[in-house]
Amino acid sequence: MAKLTSMMNIGREMAKKLDSIGISSSEELIQSGAEQAFLKLKEAYPKICLVHLYALEGAICNIEFNGLSESRKQELKAFSDFLKV
Repeated sequence: MAKLTSMMNIGREMAKKLDSIGISSSEELIQSGAEQAFLKLKEAYPKICLVHLYALEGAICNIEFNGLSESRKQELKAFSDFLKV
């Protein structure tokens, strides 16, 4: 299993947070998906923000988070906004 820190956009701090919610490898993050991982992170770390969701999606897609398509960013933002309600 590959380390989370081997993924784009995932630093040591994010890897520690992911590990604390039961995601300890890149395969587990990919299987979980960005939205589900973000939801678990948000429950454990309420100050997690939209940029973290973008970073998770970028890691899964193996691109810099700012390279996500505008349509995907809008989908992710809608998901994040839904969690605030």
